[in-house]
Amino acid sequence: METHVLVASGNVNGAFDDYGSLSGKEHGGAPGNIRRRSHTVAGQSCAVESDTDAEELYIQQAVVLIEDAIQYRSINHRVDARSLRLYRWYYSRICQWGLGLAIGVVLLLAFVERPSSLSISSDPRHRFPPWEPPCGFTESIEMFCLVIFSLDLAVKGYLIGWEEFRKSKWLIGYTFVISFSVIDWMLSVSMACDEKFRVRRLLRPFFLLQNSSMMKKTLKCIKRTLPEIASVILLLALHLCLFTMIGMLLFAKGEDPKKNEEWRLHFRDLPSSLTSLLVLLTTANNPDVMIPAYSLHRAYSIFFVTFSVIGTYCLMNLLTAIIYNQFRGYLLMSVQTSIIRRRLGIRAAFQILSCQGAQQAAEEHVAVDLVLKVMSRVHMKSYYREAIIKEAHKYADVGNMDREQFKKIFDELDKDRIKEHPPLPQYNSLVLQRLQVVFSHYFLTILGNAVALANVMCICTILLLNAEKSTAERDNYIIEIINLCFILYYLFEVCVKIFAFGWKGYLSYRNNIFDCFLTILLLVLQITIFFTYRLPYSQRDLSSQGIMSLWEMVRLINMLIVFRFLRIIPDIKLMALVASTVLDLVKNLRAFAGILLVVYYVFAVIGIWLFEGAIQPPSEMSVLTNTSMENITSNFSMQCGTYEQLEYWPNNFDDFAAAIILLYNVMIVNNWQAFLEAYSRHTTEWSKIYFVCWWLTSSVMWVNLFVAVILENFIYKWDRSYSCSVTDVERIRYETSVQLMFREQIQEPTEEELRCQLNQHPHLHLHW
Repeated sequence: METHVLVASGNVNGAFDDYGSLSGKEHGGAPGNIRRRSHTVAGQSCAVESDTDAEELYIQQAVVLIEDAIQYRSINHRVDARSLRLYRWYYSRICQWGLGLAIGVVLLLAFVERPSSLSISSDPRHRFPPWEPPCGFTESIEMFCLVIFSLDLAVKGYLIGWEEFRKSKWLIGYTFVISFSVIDWMLSVSMACDEKFRVRRLLRPFFLLQNSSMMKKTLKCIKRTLPEIASVILLLALHLCLFTMIGMLLFAKGEDPKKNEEWRLHFRDLPSSLTSLLVLLTTANNPDVMIPAYSLHRAYSIFFVTFSVIGTYCLMNLLTAIIYNQFRGYLLMSVQTSIIRRRLGIRAAFQILSCQGAQQAAEEHVAVDLVLKVMSRVHMKSYYREAIIKEAHKYADVGNMDREQFKKIFDELDKDRIKEHPPLPQYNSLVLQRLQVVFSHYFLTILGNAVALANVMCICTILLLNAEKSTAERDNYIIEIINLCFILYYLFEVCVKIFAFGWKGYLSYRNNIFDCFLTILLLVLQITIFFTYRLPYSQRDLSSQGIMSLWEMVRLINMLIVFRFLRIIPDIKLMALVASTVLDLVKNLRAFAGILLVVYYVFAVIGIWLFEGAIQPPSEMSVLTNTSMENITSNFSMQCGTYEQLEYWPNNFDDFAAAIILLYNVMIVNNWQAFLEAYSRHTTEWSKIYFVCWWLTSSVMWVNLFVAVILENFIYKWDRSYSCSVTDVERIRYETSVQLMFREQIQEPTEEELRCQLNQHPHLHLHW
């Protein structure tokens, strides 16, 4: 949860109260639950009144603080025994999954609510009336989710306390959104679900934002990057306005109607001129926009080329560079905060555990046995736990470790996981040993890739030969027999690799799992074909045999074989690097994808409010859906390149799903001028503002942010694996996170900074 950075405060003397805090006076309670301790730096003793319950409390506190450090969470929460149990329960997998499920459900309600998206097609020409849920159905689900969000807010507020709650703008906003949603929900129910606008739909993405700390940080980075982005966008606007004025002067209406085509189509007035050049900035209408003028005189091309070179190739790419540079700097600051949280949690855990004996405070130590006991309770990935425990055992002879040693064992959290493959099985027979050497050699993998390539080439050759033949005319048995031979080799390769590496060793390679799964699937399909159609070829009517025809089965096998050809990716270094970058992007760009989802959601809801039912096909079109364009009645003429002529009818704002697809098509900017023209013609010229805002938000800002993160991720991986071989790339499992990408630029917090923040902990005051 988000909290503000703490500032230093004075020292506090006293005893731990029921919430694990130090206060100036003792609180009521059983004496056995209170433990006096005093940390100094002047060599005074660290006196401890031994008590089992108090010791258990400190172990629980250390466990939770270490878990906070692992997950980069803030440690500014209550630390009494009851609150710690609630805290761990709240961050348990089942609770977090339940909260995530509630967020997903409340967002998905937009597809079911009126206007419902539950229809096969979004084309109004042949769209059947969708199923509309009865009043109270979606409202009941939504209220259940709102109750869950209210409980989530209550638990968060209790765990961090009122003082921290007041400092958190996100939690205050969370309170407002829930309250407003409940009020709007009550209005919907009182109006029998017949209201036009459900304002709470616009606020639902907030539930997704506030539940992700990385999305909050990313949003903060975007907010801080906006001034630099705005400066370039202002320069783009000036560039656009300047060339618009020049264009209107160049292509003014003349006396000769034959020379007015450029004016009529693109420069009739200021809005159409701005729109034409704005679309040209995205190259969506190039070269269409210049053809009427260019056909009259070659020199007119200078105007359009100059505009594109300056705007598209200079200013737009400059915008990408600025976004990459600025956003990377702010993201580094955010990652720096996360690293401080990790170090702060580990330092606090050490400070709590350091008074389990009678050591000198100037030489604070933690017993190794106590560290091992704590680590056995911490929820974390098993391989990190094993690595930390292994490092802790190095100090078993001494029996304790100091602050630096305690910090050092948790440096394992910042390391990559090295994937060690199990040892090869041992065979007593000399023949089996030699076969094992042959079948475990890398040459077998190369041979398998060559066979897979030959298989794909055979499929391509047969497809080319049969391209003009119908399904009934094709001789499917030839390709079926060829595939059978290759499948037998794939099965042979799987068996000999299992023999050479053993089951565990074979399955420790991800590409082997991929190969084995597809080989088994191909073998099952091949056996099914054999029992269904028999061999050799017979003249029976094969179309009626079984559930699937022979062609459908062979086609499925061919698709799986083509998919299996992807096995070559891990064996080519550059391809493996690119593939791993793509996989890491899928895992680590959830924050960016979440923010894009929020923007899509908000613009889709607003688009439905503004443009639902704005474009309807003429009555002639509804009865001529199966008629060719030449036979359409002359009562409805369509200009080339327009929304109607391109038959973009499924792209509309009539329901939520259709709005999402339309926004995606505009984000791609291919032919997006058709949507601008159509909606401005059917509604008002001001509708262009909506589409331009969406283009700026999605295509200009978010896509450039996406490119910036891809560049950073790929450069990081390239630098790390530049000297690695293919075997090293396979051996090391790169789990690139945002924190790892900026590891070299991150500055470690000093001891004074950590003490400064720990002294201001709202619930765990320590006296050094």
